[in-house]
Formats: sequence, structure tokens, C-alpha cells
Amino acid sequence: MNGSSLNNGGMPPIRVSICDPQPATIEGVHTLLASAPDMRFAEGTNSLSRAMEIAREQGPGILIVDKAFGMQAILEWMALTTEQPANAERMNPERMKIIVWGVSVSEAEALRFLQAGARGILRKTAGLATILACLRTVGAGRSWMEDCVFRDPARVERYPRGELTAREQQVLELVEQGCKNKEIAQELGIRPGTVKIHLKHIFEKTGIRGRYGLALNGWRDKTPAQLTA
Repeated sequence: MNGSSLNNGGMPPIRVSICDPQPATIEGVHTLLASAPDMRFAEGTNSLSRAMEIAREQGPGILIVDKAFGMQAILEWMALTTEQPANAERMNPERMKIIVWGVSVSEAEALRFLQAGARGILRKTAGLATILACLRTVGAGRSWMEDCVFRDPARVERYPRGELTAREQQVLELVEQGCKNKEIAQELGIRPGTVKIHLKHIFEKTGIRGRYGLALNGWRDKTPAQLTA
């Protein structure tokens, strides 16, 4: 491990923790980070409860969580980690960034994790350069999802956002965030029925059917086109 508290760019190294049921995987990530001067391995655990303590107590950094713990368990865990702790005044207000990884991740699973607050989605079979690229991207405050998570990334169609009205753009952005019609109506100060009308127009203009399709295409637009280390 690099003993310096600063990397070559003069910035503190990215602190990375991992929650994974396999000790060999935790050790592998530890070894990988030892070769990256801009990163530092912070802690490894095979317990979601300990991972929650890490996320709440250790402040800024990245926490990798294995999807093998189960989608529902992870979603509930993520919801709990966003709750304001009783001793919040003694903790760093900036939250730890979550990356969910797994041997396989479907489009629907990736979307749910992202909408729940995950900042990155990664396959455990990804190359070392891709893993480091994901960590650096998320560490810089951006979102990351591999193109290969999509069933056919070569055929992703970008819908014409420019043809939408300003209000339709607002509705679309809230749909991409996972908001329901009532929530969108409250946010924009309009009736739920008006939201349905806007969605009808959005579907007609984009050719996309269903809220899932809109949300998924929104995240596709945010996915890096090129993977760089």
C-alpha cells in the first residue's frame, strides 16, 4: 500500500471499502488497490450490518456491495443507510458512495439499484482497468454503469429530447428518478391527471412505451460511452 497520504495529483486517495461474502474477493480488491496510488483500501467485511456502520461512520469514500446478498436485502440496507443517524453532528455529512457489483446484473436490477441511490453498477467479471475506471468515476462524483449491462448496447436508440416541451422534460427527468405520478404532480404543482397527459405525449414523441423504458433510456444516456482507466 502506498504510504503517502496524498496521490501524485496532490489529492487525498479515494478510500474504498467492500462488503462481499467471499474473503478471497475482498483480498483481491485489497491487492488491486495497493497498485493504485490514488486509492486506498479502507476495510473489508462480509456483513451488511458492518457495512452499514462503515457507510454511516467513516465518512466520504466508496463502498462496494455484492449483489449476492440479495436485491431486496440490499435495497432495504440502502434505505437504512440514508437515514439520519442520532449522532449525525459527530459524523461527516457527505455520504459514502455505493457501488453494487455482481457476477451478473440485469437491466431491471441495475435501474432499481441506481434509483435507490447507488452511484455505480459493475460486473465482478470486469477487467481490472474497468474496475479502477469505475472507482475513479464514482470517486469523482459521477455515476457509472457498464454498457454491457444492457442487453444490446449497440442498438441503444437515443430519443429526441429536443422535441419535448419544457414541462415534458421536467416530467421525464422525474420519471427517470423513479418518481410516481402523484410524486411528480406534487413536485411540479400540477394534477396527477395532467402528469398522465404529459406522459402520453412523451410516449408518442419518443416512441418508447412504459415508464421502465423511459427510466432505462435515461440511465443509458448517463452511461460512459468509452471505458477509460
